[in-house]
Amino acid sequence: MGRLLEGFGVGVISYTVPVYIAEISPQNMRGALGSLNQLSVTLGILVAYLLGMFVPWRLLAVIGALPCTVLIPGLFFIPESPRWLAKMNLMDDCETSLQVLRGFETDITSEMSDIKRSVTSAHKTTTIRFQELNQKKYRTPLILGIGLLVLQNLSGINAILFYASSIFKAAGLANSDLATCSLGVIQVLATGVTTWLLDRAGRRILLIVSTAGMTISLLAVSIVFFLKDNISHDSNTYYILSMVSLVALVAYVIAFSFGMGAIPWLMMSEILPVSIKSLGGSFATLANWLTSFAITMTANLLLTWSVGGTFAGYMIVSAFTLVFIILWVPETKGRTLEEIQRSFR
Repeated sequence: MGRLLEGFGVGVISYTVPVYIAEISPQNMRGALGSLNQLSVTLGILVAYLLGMFVPWRLLAVIGALPCTVLIPGLFFIPESPRWLAKMNLMDDCETSLQVLRGFETDITSEMSDIKRSVTSAHKTTTIRFQELNQKKYRTPLILGIGLLVLQNLSGINAILFYASSIFKAAGLANSDLATCSLGVIQVLATGVTTWLLDRAGRRILLIVSTAGMTISLLAVSIVFFLKDNISHDSNTYYILSMVSLVALVAYVIAFSFGMGAIPWLMMSEILPVSIKSLGGSFATLANWLTSFAITMTANLLLTWSVGGTFAGYMIVSAFTLVFIILWVPETKGRTLEEIQRSFR
């Protein structure tokens, strides 16, 4: 029951947090603030890695509840999303909330006009039927949002993070727990760099660099493990290949953190129109967690079957993701949410 409730809670906040951040952030800081969500996730993973080396899992579960004791009362002190208030036709509250968020010395006239115009357009179709999602203005952002979140997991990141210790053992490393913690540290640092880069370089270029790096790294890992199957464990070549696989895995995590870690959630919150944000975002989140579940449940079986073959499969997905991004994913840097959503009409 505890795991069920925790899963429900994580499922809710995994969607609402990036949407809330996107809706309250000024356009020139939306990327950095949005990626802080993923940075927090990587910090949590690192802390879990470190504590897991010394603390029994039952105590670890209790420790995991402690941040909630700060989060729950803190929620009563944060302002409501101006765009949600506008959608509820609470325009006075919307303006007040936006003024608080932007500062009382800031002129919010232009931003309020954009919000009102967007919400007025959304109110023309108060109820969206499922079959209406096939319209271009809905279909394209849905495909992009769901596609990025599904491909994020199908590239195998959760398999690598959850089974890092086993993978490092298969690579021939004696202290796999230390290597796993080091991987967590690297992921935090790389995500921190991404937070700094997002509003400077843009989403699209970081996604391209990220998926290209992931593809190359996974290709290297798969080749190494295929080669190691035919080499004696006592040879120098085996040791060298073990080091190569370690470097390639680290490179994969860095590449993932540079784009595919944070940006899919950020872009999903940016591109979905107000009128389908709840429905579309729910579908995207469901698709993300279903693929995460599938990857997690099949990873151990696949790694037992063939480590090299498993990474080759993840490499193919990453290569497809690269093509998907190059052909279809637009740049959203420096544009308001309303401008982004109007571009799909």
